[in-house]
Amino acid sequence: MKKYLQPRWVIPVVVVALLGAYWFLRPRPAPEPDAYVSERTATVWSSLAQVRQPLATIRYGDPVFFLERRGENVRVRTRDHIEGWITADRLMDAALWQRGRLLIADSVKMPVQALGHTKVPSNVRLDPGRTTPRVFQFTRGVAVEVLARVATDAPPSDEKPAAAESSSAGQPAGPKREDWLLVRASVVPAADPSGAAGPNAPPGPPVTVVGWVRGQFVALDLPQPIRDYASSSGLRVTAFFELNRVPDAIGEKPQYLAVGTRGGEGQTCDFTLLRVYTWGTVRQRYETAYIESDFCGFFPVRIGKAPNGDPEFHFTALIPRKTGREERLYRMRQTVVRRIREDKKPLARR
Repeated sequence: MKKYLQPRWVIPVVVVALLGAYWFLRPRPAPEPDAYVSERTATVWSSLAQVRQPLATIRYGDPVFFLERRGENVRVRTRDHIEGWITADRLMDAALWQRGRLLIADSVKMPVQALGHTKVPSNVRLDPGRTTPRVFQFTRGVAVEVLARVATDAPPSDEKPAAAESSSAGQPAGPKREDWLLVRASVVPAADPSGAAGPNAPPGPPVTVVGWVRGQFVALDLPQPIRDYASSSGLRVTAFFELNRVPDAIGEKPQYLAVGTRGGEGQTCDFTLLRVYTWGTVRQRYETAYIESDFCGFFPVRIGKAPNGDPEFHFTALIPRKTGREERLYRMRQTVVRRIREDKKPLARR
């Protein structure tokens, strides 16, 4: 029987064909977006002409890919493969977006120092300071969690004459300083404002935003007992906490810790005073159980439980007449609060 021999070039051709097929059909990583939407919503337009059509509405955090740029306008492709024009100031670059993701991840490990809300529309920045990149803008009335605080120099144009400055204890003369708060909020992007998605388009899903906001733009949502006592004592509260709850004839009542300072913003210390407010079942009112001042404390204040279940709190503060910081621990037994020293000898109630 006659045998048919295949030409020698057949096997190399088959191998090359298989390699080529693998090369073209292999899974490829998705291309990285060039930018992300930095506003609640942004409209993608059909052109740059005065008469144009809205093609789509993209929301905060949606990725886009650059196709062309003309001045302050960018032609982009959305993840839904819609191509159109958008103004560049509604976008943040990919590197800034990734920094924001890292800040959100870090914030999960940070204890909340206070609850509040924005008093006015407020720019959100990844670093404290008015000249740092903006990544979002809160509207008025957005609920925020306060995580940290820093003081920075205000721009020179905003400085006032020295005679008009409010006096702050221990504050040296110099440039005006202002508070910046690291806050976290859950915001819901607005429904489609362009009409491209139809008249009944629902709002987008909630998204988490973390960043720095000017302190004077945030009002703390103080519980009524803290608000009353702070107002009468001239205390500017910078953080507050619920220590525990105690039984009462009409239900459980929370007991509070408030920390703050006197004077204006821009101070070195996050707080210089602390107050503990307890519920008196006999008089049916809140009373001041503990007062301490004349120290320089820093966030975070951490709330916890002692081994026997009593509430406790601790924070770092400057060591008096020395350099460096010390950890301060306080415990509460019923209505008595004491500071616990390293030698286990508690301070007497002040």
